Amino acid sequence: MSLIWKIERFLRATEIAPTRFGRLALNDPRLVDDLRNGRQLRAATVARVEAFIASQEQAQ
Repeated sequence: MSLIWKIERFLRATEIAPTRFGRLALNDPRLVDDLRNGRQLRAATVARVEAFIASQEQAQ
């Protein structure tokens, strides 16, 4: 599953705004919009985003 699909699924499940997600995950409010428009992330950044999602899912 691609990162943007994981993020979109997380956003639907938590009802967090895309800009808030970007701020919380990477301190980048444009993250989700940029990914939707084709931005590519480095492997280390992808790992940080995935770790953020996992930590939030465990907290629920």
